[in-house]
Amino acid sequence: MSVPVFSTRTVLVTGTDTRLGFATAQRVIANGDTVIAHILDKNHADETMQRLQVTAEPGRIRMVHADFADLAEVEELGRTLAAQITRLDALINIAAIAAPEARTHTRDGHELTFQVNYLAPRSLTMALLPALAAAHGRMIAVTSKLHTAGNIDYTDLDRKRGTYTPLAIYAQSKLALTMFSRSLAETGPGELISVSVHPADFEIDLPRLRSHRTAPLDHAAAVLLQLCAPGTPLINGGYYEGAEPANAAALVRNSRARTRLTAWSNQLAPTA
Repeated sequence: MSVPVFSTRTVLVTGTDTRLGFATAQRVIANGDTVIAHILDKNHADETMQRLQVTAEPGRIRMVHADFADLAEVEELGRTLAAQITRLDALINIAAIAAPEARTHTRDGHELTFQVNYLAPRSLTMALLPALAAAHGRMIAVTSKLHTAGNIDYTDLDRKRGTYTPLAIYAQSKLALTMFSRSLAETGPGELISVSVHPADFEIDLPRLRSHRTAPLDHAAAVLLQLCAPGTPLINGGYYEGAEPANAAALVRNSRARTRLTAWSNQLAPTA
C-alpha cells in the first residue's frame, strides 16, 4: 500500500480511538498536517475515520491498527510503517489504559497495564527511530504525574506474585514510560528529541478518580501539538507538566536504574 506524499509534516498519533488521541488527531489535521491515526480497537476504525474526515482534506488521514495487548500486532505495525515511511516528524504516544481492578495478563505473559502503557509504545517507537531521525523528529510520550509514586519491582514486574493495587500498577507503567523517554533522549539518534508530558490538570486515563470523564481535552491536545512543533524549544529527555518543564521522579533521573530497565526490556524476545 503506497503512502501519499505531501509537503506537510506527518504525525503519528497512537490511541485515536481514545478521547485525547482523537482530540490530538483533530489538532494535527487542523494544523494542515498529515496524521497517521492509530487505533487500539479495529471495531472503532470506521467511526473514527468518519469523524476525522469531517474537516480533513482527502488523503491526509491514514488509519492503522494494533492492539497494544498483543505485542505481535505492535511489532507488525512497526515493521510495516518502518518499511513504508522514510520520514516521521512526530510520534505522539497517547494510547494507554487504566489498570483493571483485578490482576490481568496478556497472551504475551505480561501484566496488561505494563504492556499497553509501556512495552507496546516502546516497541513501536524503537521500530520508527530511523524515520524519526531522518525528519529530526520528536517523540512525545504522554505520562502522568502519578509516575512519581511508581516503583519498578524487577522481581515481579508482571505482578504475578505480589500485591495487586490498580493505582500502583498504573503508576509503575507510567514511570517506566517516563524512564524510557529520558533514556531515548540520551541513547537514541542525535537528530531525535524525546520528552514525556503530563498534559492536563487531571488524570486523563483515570476518570474515575475525579469527575473528568467528560472534561474537555482541547487544552491537553494543544499542549501536545505545541511540544511536537519544530519551533518549540524543548529540553531533550525532559519531563513536562503542561508546556512547562517539571521535576521527574528520582528513578527517571537515575541513569543506572534506566539502564537496568532498558536491559530488562531488551531481553524480551519478539513475539512469533
